[in-house]
Parts: sequence; structure tokens; C-alpha cells
Amino acid sequence: MTNPSLGVVVVGTGHGCRVHVPAVRYAGMEVVAIVGRDREKTARRATRAGVEHACASLEEALKLPGADAVIISTPPDTHGPLAEQAIEAGRHVLVEKPFAADATEARRLQGAAERSGVIALVGHEFRFARERVTLRQVIAGGALGTPRIATFVGHNAFAASLDLTMPSWWFDRARGGGWLGAAVSHLIDATRWWLGEFESVSAELPMVSPRDPEEHAEDTVNARFRMVSGCEGVLQQSASVLGPMFNVFRVAGPTGTADIVDDGVRLTDAHGERMVDLVGPLPLIEVEEGSDPRNPFGHIEIPPTTIQASMWRDLIRGVPIPDTVQPATFTDGVACMEVIDALRRSAADGGRLRRIAEHS
Repeated sequence: MTNPSLGVVVVGTGHGCRVHVPAVRYAGMEVVAIVGRDREKTARRATRAGVEHACASLEEALKLPGADAVIISTPPDTHGPLAEQAIEAGRHVLVEKPFAADATEARRLQGAAERSGVIALVGHEFRFARERVTLRQVIAGGALGTPRIATFVGHNAFAASLDLTMPSWWFDRARGGGWLGAAVSHLIDATRWWLGEFESVSAELPMVSPRDPEEHAEDTVNARFRMVSGCEGVLQQSASVLGPMFNVFRVAGPTGTADIVDDGVRLTDAHGERMVDLVGPLPLIEVEEGSDPRNPFGHIEIPPTTIQASMWRDLIRGVPIPDTVQPATFTDGVACMEVIDALRRSAADGGRLRRIAEHS
């Protein structure tokens, strides 16, 4: 006898509809309802996505039969109240990044989820990219020795144009906007996954585009960090650098260096350099680039989000998942918010070194 399909409520009519709705379906679950603030807009998007119920509140959606779990894909300042509502109703929950308004709220959500016993994850789907899984295995396997330095640089022109159409919260500091939470939170999670916990950070959050930095949240993160292990690192990520995309992901130790190169991992040691065989889960679905003009990044976002959804499904059902690729939990979300808070405190204080609260 097969397990009955799990029913999921997706809160958020933007990224939620574009990415989570197809990912949930590819993972073999049912989308019970879409929730948005504007009922008419939500109804249109639900119809387009082939979802029967369009609700104007999470409370309304939770009354529907089969609403077993909730995905929260809304502006960051709304994550806490919505997640608490879902947890109090005993629903499993997946919250998009950035996880919470700050680490204090993150810890409150973690405690609520633990008391309730629900399966609670944070949307760091890029953990499942095979090159990132492989880099983790190379580091954990000792090929580099103990990592000494790490360099994570990424430049793109995504937000360089002032004509960019984005949700209103994206450049609003008070609502959790800015490149730090919107994108660099993924890299903070990846760095912890690869190298362990952060000990301290020093950061600036500059504006590279012509936007007024007094009125808009940052489009760039420039930071130095130290891990508890002693590894020293540099992180520079910007969404407003004109020119070709530029990425460097490198970790080096006394016996080797590992680089992410395109979709692969290169290892250099005393024997020379070679590409490492990729490990990790294969995509459950391939999405062709440009196949949906409303979702230009669907080919990047949907495949790993589908793997994340499938692991959430298995955890809810009590099915074992691989030890090598664990999804990000609320515990990981708290740790990431500790780092994000410290980066923001450092930037507000002229780049002064800040220790991570957990280790201070």
C-alpha cells in the first residue's frame, strides 16, 4: 500500500508559485492551496498554477482538508509570525531564507518547532547542488588537510540596473531586504556546512549600484571571517558589478586546494590537479533555461528545491535520508542568523570585529 499524498499549503504568490509549487509536485506531494494577501491576485496565480484553493490568510488555508504542511515564501519580516502560526497548528513547516528577522526570533521559532515535534526546515536548497556536496566530501575526507584559508567571491549584475523590478521588501532594511539575506545567507549556510561554525566576522555592506545607500539595503557584502577551526576566509558577494559574471569558490589547506569550477570540483595536490567525480543526489527534474519567461532562474532554483522537498517529504513520513546530504533545519537557521546579525552589527560599527554570539 502506498502512502497517501502529503498536502502542502504554499504561502507566497511570487517565489512560492514559481518555484515551490512545481517543486512540491515533482516531489510527489499535492499543493492544497496558495496563500496571498490580495485574494484576486492570488486566485489568478492559483488558476495559472492549477491549484484549487486560493486563500487570503494562512488561517483560512489551515482549515482545508489535507493541509499537512506549510511552505512560507514571503518577505522576511513575515516569516516569524507565519511560522509560529503553522507550528502552533501542528503543521510541518519549511521557511524560506533569510530565516527570521534576527537570531532572537530564530531561536523562538526553533524552540516552538522542537516543542511541537514538527519537521521544520529552512530553504537552503543549494546544499543539494552536486558540486557543493562534492566540495564538502573533499574537505571532510581530508584531501586538503585542515583548511587554512577560504575565498568566496561572486560578482554579477543582477541588481545593477535601476530599472530592476523587485518586490518592495528587497531593498528595505526594516523588512529584511538586501543582498546579505536574499542571497549571501545561502553561502553562509554552505560555509558552515563545509567548514564548521563561525567564530568571528568583520564586514561592510556597501552599495555598488547608483542607488542611495541611505534609503536602500545593500547590494554587496564584503567580509572577512574566522571559523572555530581556525580557518580564515574572505567573502565578497555583489549583485551590482557590471561585466561578465565572476565566481571564485576556493578552500586551501596544507596538502591541497579545492575549487568549484562551473558545475564541478577541481582538486590540486602534490600529484597535480584533477576534476573530482561528483557525488550527491541527482536532480529529480531538469528545467530547460528560458522555458518559463516569468521565471528566468527556474532552471537554477527548481531542481535543488525539488530535492529539498523530497527530503522534507521523507522526513515527515519517517523515511531515512542520506547522512551525506542533510537539509537545513531550524537549528541551522539559528546559526545562520547569528552570523547575519554579527555581519550587520560589524557593518554598522565601521567593520569592527564581531564574535558570533554562540561562541562569545
